[in-house]
Amino acid sequence: MTAPVEVEEIGCPLGCAGGDEFIVTGRDRLHDLPGEFRVVRCRGCGLMRTTPRPTITSIDYYYPADYRPYLTTRVSQDAPPPPTAAVGPVRRAIRRLLRPMNHEIPETTPGRMLEIGCGSGAFLQEMHRRGWSVEGIERSPDAGAAARALGYPVHIGPLETAPDPPAPYDLVVGWMVLEHLHHPIAALERLGRWSAKGAWLVASVPDASAYEFRLFRDAWFALAVPGHLFHFTPRTLGLVLERAGWRLERVMWHRNPNNLLLSARYRLLERGWTGTAEALQEVADEKRLPRARLILGTLLGTLRSSGRMTIWARRA
Repeated sequence: MTAPVEVEEIGCPLGCAGGDEFIVTGRDRLHDLPGEFRVVRCRGCGLMRTTPRPTITSIDYYYPADYRPYLTTRVSQDAPPPPTAAVGPVRRAIRRLLRPMNHEIPETTPGRMLEIGCGSGAFLQEMHRRGWSVEGIERSPDAGAAARALGYPVHIGPLETAPDPPAPYDLVVGWMVLEHLHHPIAALERLGRWSAKGAWLVASVPDASAYEFRLFRDAWFALAVPGHLFHFTPRTLGLVLERAGWRLERVMWHRNPNNLLLSARYRLLERGWTGTAEALQEVADEKRLPRARLILGTLLGTLRSSGRMTIWARRA
């Protein structure tokens, strides 16, 4: 069945010559919406992309109201702040070892922060409580309205339509967002113009160099076509950042096993093993075997094999 959206073919955004190598054809598994989408790899630079892809004006079809990031970033306006009880050095070291590395940011003085793809505002609220002046960009009207209801300035619409800020940002963050951007280099250049000298860019993306992508292929959970328009590796993301005027400083792999668990769940569902598949979903949701999940996630992150990474970059 053909997806009821307008699609477009695109070339490598780095302008490489030499053509592309076909990698895989995938479909929307998050919401079972129609359409099949090819992923190719540029023979020149190695950057993988989805093409053809939905246009920027029609991609919202693949982000329904129950899109998971919109739901998991909801917070209550009167939710109490997290506890701040002091802990000893041993416990701090254990926490540092076991933290999932999902939302790691550099140690820096609080200033002005922009979150692109802020969802319903959970991270905006967390950073506001840490002393930051926060703003957001969110293309979902419902999620953006929820973030605004918390009292934060949020532009509702794609990054390309956001107005210039009144003052430069000291920190720009995007959690699993860069792979969704139609024009990542232009977007990163724009974020650079909005940023102060020495500002940080912190972003998490799936790591398409992970072995699990080669193992699961079209059932790789982080493939997530057609929402994921680009499929970065540490090297190709570094190339994109460099072209856009950012210098890659650090790469950290998440201590999170969910890509592996949920990719296996997709394959089990294909084979009709519904019970086992849903058991894996419960492990991923931390409702079952939490210690085993923690150990597996720590192992995968330590081996740089979790398929999820966070990068720190600075204006070049």
